[in-house]
Amino acid sequence: MRTESFKSRRTMGEAEKRAVIGVLDSDCLSGFLGAPGPHFDGGPQIRVFERAWAQATEVPHALSFNSLTTGLMAAMGAIGLEPGDEVICPPYTMSASATSALFYGGVPVFADIDPETFCIDPVSVAQRITPRTRAVVAVHLFGHPADMDALLALCEPRGIAVIEDAAQAPGVRYKGRPVGGIGTIGGFSLNYHKHIHTGEGGVMTTRDSRLARRLSLIRNHGENIMAEDASAEDLGNMLGANYRLTELQAAIGLAQLPRLEAILRHRQNLGAHLSRRLQGLPGITPATVRAGCDHAFYLYPVRFNAGQAGLSRTQFVRAVAAELPTPTGWQTTPFAEGYVKPLYLSPLYQRRVAIGSRGFPFNVSGAKPSYARGLCPVTERAYASDLIVTSLVREPLTVADMDDFADAIEKVLTHAAAIANHGTGSPEAAPFTPTQAAALADVR
Repeated sequence: MRTESFKSRRTMGEAEKRAVIGVLDSDCLSGFLGAPGPHFDGGPQIRVFERAWAQATEVPHALSFNSLTTGLMAAMGAIGLEPGDEVICPPYTMSASATSALFYGGVPVFADIDPETFCIDPVSVAQRITPRTRAVVAVHLFGHPADMDALLALCEPRGIAVIEDAAQAPGVRYKGRPVGGIGTIGGFSLNYHKHIHTGEGGVMTTRDSRLARRLSLIRNHGENIMAEDASAEDLGNMLGANYRLTELQAAIGLAQLPRLEAILRHRQNLGAHLSRRLQGLPGITPATVRAGCDHAFYLYPVRFNAGQAGLSRTQFVRAVAAELPTPTGWQTTPFAEGYVKPLYLSPLYQRRVAIGSRGFPFNVSGAKPSYARGLCPVTERAYASDLIVTSLVREPLTVADMDDFADAIEKVLTHAAAIANHGTGSPEAAPFTPTQAAALADVR
């Protein structure tokens, strides 16, 4: 159906070059000091970038980090996580959404996902809450918001923190409110795969000045607290590290941030067009966008039904790939099967060993969550059979590119019986495996 390669993203331009040269000319690549004073919170580029992000997210506090992973770790510390506390997470996400709790002795408890949005399911969360529950991590997966109203209704009366992992959903709104500013603490990724990026990096957001203070302390070794009246501070979890962003990265972030709205609008237009083209095809359910929600289309998810399509998921994915140019990387891969393997099936949880060799924090008295196969059936079905994802809904691709993609899908489904009888196709023609595609496409 098409031989011309899909174009890859080009994310750096003249604005970024000017920003970097300006920082180099200033001779200040990092303005952080580990001592009391204004530079404890970074240099001029960091402060301007954080103010701009806070304004965009409509929160009073935004703090940059060298990754969202370290930002999530700091969030767990800031809320006062204790060894043995439980943190409810979805198992269908990048590992750091859950492992961030382990660094403070928290124990991940996995709740199933919604079968339409692939975000954490509040019904499953309600079933997992115990007296030990300290936080819920709401991942806005693929760029669609989790059901924040339902999660907050469960958590707020119980004093349970809601941490928003918005790595894939910058600029997205949920019922008029920007994600990342709805829960207790929000977090965004600036890794180079994301909509806008600084190579590596992250931003944490909150409305709570106390939590913002604790995040800033953990980010910078906790050193500032040593020089002040420690009796007035809660010293719990203030054992910090160097989780700081550089002036160079902040300057690039400032150059990138004004583009976010146009990037989202472009992806939403492409996503809407592709959904119209896929609507009604046998075995294909286009991406869901619920009322009152935006979708960032970090990835475009499709629910697949092999019985209705008339061929297996692997046969379908390989056949679509055969109708399109050979991918040069994850960005140009038409479809990948599944997403990530459910986190609780990884050796860390199956063997219950994280910190040290004796099982901490899983060996803390009373911390006995299940990690058995079958724990989250919707997640396991999505991974094994029900979900395919594409990264083609992005800039600089066009509606015409979406039409070529949809034409290939329609052709494959039209000839499903012949393809099913022919076999799965040669492995050489296959795109990335689910694990490869996920590993390349999702870093926090």
